[in-house]
Amino acid sequence: MPTLHQYDYLFAFGTIFAALDAFNIGANDVANSFATSVSSKSLTMKQACFAAAICEFAGAVLVGARVADTIKNGIIPLTVFQNNAGVQMLAFVCALVASSVWLTICTRYSFTISTTYSIVSAVAGVGIAIGGTDAVNWGWNGGKGLATIFAGFAIAPAISAGFAAVIYLMVKYGVLVRRDPVKWGLATSPLVFFLVGSVLTLSIIYKGAPSLGLLKKPKSVTNGAIVGTGASLAALAMLFWLPFVYLKIVKKDYTLRWYHFFLGPLNWRRQVPEDAGTLGVADHVPDYRLKKDEDEHVPASASVPRSSDEHDMEKEISSESPRANQLPSKLEQEVEKPDEHPIVGPWAEPKNLYIIARYKTIPFFKKVFTHGMNVDIHALQTGQAGTPEGERMRKVYENAKQYPNEVEHLYSFMQVLTACTASFAHGANDVSNAVGPYAVIYQVWKSGLSSSSKEPVPVWILVFGGAMISIGLATYGYNIMAVLGNKITLHSPSRGFSMELGAAITVILASQYGLPVSTTMCITGATIGVSLCNGDFKSTNWRMIGWIFTGWIITVPIVGTIAGCLMGIILRAPHF
Repeated sequence: MPTLHQYDYLFAFGTIFAALDAFNIGANDVANSFATSVSSKSLTMKQACFAAAICEFAGAVLVGARVADTIKNGIIPLTVFQNNAGVQMLAFVCALVASSVWLTICTRYSFTISTTYSIVSAVAGVGIAIGGTDAVNWGWNGGKGLATIFAGFAIAPAISAGFAAVIYLMVKYGVLVRRDPVKWGLATSPLVFFLVGSVLTLSIIYKGAPSLGLLKKPKSVTNGAIVGTGASLAALAMLFWLPFVYLKIVKKDYTLRWYHFFLGPLNWRRQVPEDAGTLGVADHVPDYRLKKDEDEHVPASASVPRSSDEHDMEKEISSESPRANQLPSKLEQEVEKPDEHPIVGPWAEPKNLYIIARYKTIPFFKKVFTHGMNVDIHALQTGQAGTPEGERMRKVYENAKQYPNEVEHLYSFMQVLTACTASFAHGANDVSNAVGPYAVIYQVWKSGLSSSSKEPVPVWILVFGGAMISIGLATYGYNIMAVLGNKITLHSPSRGFSMELGAAITVILASQYGLPVSTTMCITGATIGVSLCNGDFKSTNWRMIGWIFTGWIITVPIVGTIAGCLMGIILRAPHF
C-alpha cells in the first residue's frame, strides 16, 4: 500500500506522462531503428511492428534496469532534494511532462530528435530549478554526469559510423562487387550469422538484468557462452537457412514456401520446377530496388518493329476500353458510397445497436489502430515525381549503386536478425528514458522516503514501458519513418544490415559502461558511414542530416527550460 496518499495526484500525472513519453519513444526512436529495415524492403511495416513488439518488450524487461539506474541517479544527486520525498516526486513528474510534451510535438511534425537527450535535459532543468546550477552534475562524474552524456553528440555517431562503414566495406568488397556475388554471399553467410549471434549474446550478458546474475559468472563462462551461441547460430544457419536460400536464389524455385525452411538438409534433395528461372514465371525473390536501372527505362518490346496492322489493332483495343489502365479519378474517390448497413429507425433498437457495434465501431477502431501499419513508407520517403523534393531525392539515388536482387536477398535475412538485435538493445537502453523517472515517482509514493540509488526498478514498470513503446511504433511510427531511411540515402538490405549491426554494437558497448547513448544518434551515424562508402558526397541528403542534428541541439535548451520553469513555478507558487 502507498504511504504518501496526499500525493496520489502526482503519481497519477506521472503515470499518464510516463505512458505518453514511452509511446513517443516508440513512435520516434523505435521508428528510427526500424526505418532502415522498412526502407530497404527487408521488412514490411506490419512485420516491423510485430518484431518490435517482441524484441522491444524483451529488451525492456530483461536488460532495461541497469541503464535506467544511470538516468535516475546520475544527473541530479539525491542530496539536492534534502530528503523531501514530495519535492522529489514533483521533480520527476515535471521532467516527464516536459519531455513527453516536446516528444509529442516533434513526432507530430516528423522532427526526429533524441529521446535520451530529451529526458536528460528535463531532469537537468528541474535540478537547476531546485538547487541552482550547482545541483546538476555537469562534469564527467564517473561516467554519469552531463558531460558524459552530451559527449554522445560526437562520440555516438562517429563510433557507429566507423563500425557500420567497416562492416559494409567488408560486405561490398568481399561479396557485392565480386564476379559471382551470390556464391560469395552464401559462402560467407555462416561468419555473418556467427557475428550477429555473438553480438546478441553480448547484449544479454553484459547488459543483463541484475536478477539474472550473468555478470557474476566467471569470465571463462561468459566468453564461452558468447562464442558458443554465435557458433550454434552459424551451425543452424548452415543446416536450415543455407539450403533454403540456395533453392530460392540459385535454383530459382518459385514454389518454395516459408514452412519448407524447417525441412533443413532435406531441401538439398528437393526437385525444382522445370520452368524455374525461365521467362514468364513469377519472380523468385522480391524486388529490392528503389530506382529502375537505365536499361529498363525502355521496354524490350520497343526495340521490335511492329507492323501498321498491329498498331491499328492495339489502338482499336485501347479505344474500346479507354479506362482499362486508368486510375480512378479524384471525383470518383470523393463520391460518397451508399451505406451497406444503414440504421433504420431509432438507434437504440437492438438490431441498430448491433449494426453500430459490428459495422461502425469495430471498423473505426481497427482503422485507428492499424492505420500506421498500412502507410506506404517508400512513397513518403522518395517524394512525388516531378516535385522539387522528388527531383532532389532522384539525384541522391543516382550516386548510389544498386546490386542484384539475388545477392541483396541474402542480406535481407541477415538484416532481420540485425533489426531484432538493434530493437532488443534499444528496448534495454531507451526504456530508461521513461521508466527511470517513473520508477522514482513510484518508489517515493509507495515508501514515503526519498529514493536511493540501490533500489531496483520493478519488473511491472519495465513491462509497462515496453508495451507503450511497441504501441507507439505501430500507431504513429510512420510519421518519423517518412523522413528517415531512403530520405537520407539509398537503402538496400546489404546497406541496412551494416547500418543496424554497426549501431547495435555501439549501443551495446555504451550500455556496458553505463553510458546512455542515443539510438537515434547511433543509427544516424551508421547511415552516414555507409552512405559515404558510395564514394560520393552527393549520395547523402545532407539537408536532412542537418535538420536531424539541429533537432538534437535545440532539444537541450527547450526541454530544459520547460521542465525548469514548470518546476520553479509550482515549487514557489503562492499558497495559503
